[in-house]
Amino acid sequence: MAQYLLSVYQPDGPAPAPEFLEPIMRDVEALNREMEEAGAWVFGAGLHPAEAATVVRQQGSEVLITDGPFAEAKEHLGGFTVIEAADLDAALGWAEKLARATTLPIEVRPVQH
Repeated sequence: MAQYLLSVYQPDGPAPAPEFLEPIMRDVEALNREMEEAGAWVFGAGLHPAEAATVVRQQGSEVLITDGPFAEAKEHLGGFTVIEAADLDAALGWAEKLARATTLPIEVRPVQH
């Protein structure tokens, strides 16, 4: 079985109001349980807002440390799930369910070992 990273991209800005976010989180938790029961779920987590990021970058012989996300954008990586799936089609099936649960775009990428 191959592993795939399902990246959840969310818009910048404040978190949605609880009445909007609570049903989404309930659906995500139910999907996580479904993936666990199917033997697909490996690991997943939500992330703090993009402004909490720190970037470490080599520039010549120096290492620079800067606050903020790597790139300025209207969306940022808000969370991720690592799954095991037989193939890309199976991974896309889980990503479709995650997109429906989160109402957000999901990027699917194979994990390189």
